[in-house]
Amino acid sequence: MKALVSDTSVLVDLERGSLLDAAFRLPFEFVVPDLLYERELKGHGGERLLERGMRIAELDGDGVTQALNYRRRRPALSLPDCFALALAVRGHWILLTGDAELRRLADAERVDCHGVLWLMDEMLNVASASARQLHDGLEAISTHPRCRLPRGEVRARLTRYAALLADMGK
Repeated sequence: MKALVSDTSVLVDLERGSLLDAAFRLPFEFVVPDLLYERELKGHGGERLLERGMRIAELDGDGVTQALNYRRRRPALSLPDCFALALAVRGHWILLTGDAELRRLADAERVDCHGVLWLMDEMLNVASASARQLHDGLEAISTHPRCRLPRGEVRARLTRYAALLADMGK
């Protein structure tokens, strides 16, 4: 099973859209670095994520050094985000992030990187969520004041989900 190393923003978006259960039904293992879990998730629903099957992973000494080097190279990134990238690099896993700066660094490191919209596409492809759930979830995510998703891609998906719903009604 392919692993997805997630940053916090993707998990927050999935929660906002009530799509966490559907995401955890995908044929992937969700993993977060221990530092990210301790600093950002443990006190904010982390236990529920573990119950769904999310795994916490530690970096070895070389991995920690790699994460610290990322932080020196890109000071705008948080240390937990740098740990997530280092974990993805070392495990040859996919990185999930909504952070543009982290995406740029992941691209430079040749790490396969996606966000919540890709996850929603995967949910549709394997039917872990219905078109209604995806439409309503994306509406909730995209109308939140802290949403940073590309508006054009959001509109395209909402249109696709609405068309699927209309076809189902026929």
